Amino acid sequence: MSLLVVGSTAFDTVETPHGIARDCLGGSSTYFALAARLFTNVRLVSVVGDDFPPASRQLLESRGIDLTGVEVKPGKTFRWHGRYSADMNSRSTIDVQLNTFGDFKPKVPAASKDTPFVFLANGSPGTQMSVLEQMQKPKFCVADTMDLWIERERDGLLKLLQRIDGIIVNDAEARMLTGRHNLIDAGRAILDLGPRLAIVKKGEHGSFLFSHWFHWALPAYPTSAVVDPTGAGDSFAGGFMGHLATCDTVSLWNMKRAIAYGTVTASLTVEGFGVDRLAAVDRAAVERRYHELLQFVSF
Repeated sequence: MSLLVVGSTAFDTVETPHGIARDCLGGSSTYFALAARLFTNVRLVSVVGDDFPPASRQLLESRGIDLTGVEVKPGKTFRWHGRYSADMNSRSTIDVQLNTFGDFKPKVPAASKDTPFVFLANGSPGTQMSVLEQMQKPKFCVADTMDLWIERERDGLLKLLQRIDGIIVNDAEARMLTGRHNLIDAGRAILDLGPRLAIVKKGEHGSFLFSHWFHWALPAYPTSAVVDPTGAGDSFAGGFMGHLATCDTVSLWNMKRAIAYGTVTASLTVEGFGVDRLAAVDRAAVERRYHELLQFVSF
């Protein structure tokens, strides 16, 4: 089945212990789309400036991503500059230029409004809700969020949680959203806010899956070749949603497998600057790493 993602397309300047990469193609929806295209057809809704180069557009189209919903506006594309710590477990933002993304009002193409799987990449709850109102009863909808929206637009986020099937957050965001320090308690408390699925990411330590029936944990794929962690969470979401879109049912078993695919997709992303590594891999590489992960967690 097809999968729709709505979010940012950007150019990132990234500093890590491995060097500096300037003006890398990035953005939450870009990482997500390049990960999800390894599994299914992806439709991208985003906005770029008139400075968006043909080569970047060609890269996305050559990976089978439908760009009908990408709006080109006068001005510059969203830009972000970040610097990672020595252990790459934290980062600081040096500069943010929202540019055309600052007043982004997603317009879902008519032919995409019946897309069964929908991912609302990080954005304001109001913007995410506006996408839901354009869709025709999607089968499965998941959203991402961040501390900014939890703090400043909590009421809007709580309304969104009543309308979606799942939410993906990191451990700090789960604690902030629920006021619970223990992550198991926090995951369960998120479910009480509306969604039937909550995924809590713990970076290099893996992730938790919470539902009303059980909770489950999976470690990260153990790679030593981490070059740039940018986009790992979005790639995780892309692998997760991409696999689910290929399944007959959104069962708990399929969700477990989807988290494993998200985990290995993210592990590939971090092995290069920007989207370079992710754009270069094929499904066979994902499958090899997926089966390696199965061996790591079997006993």
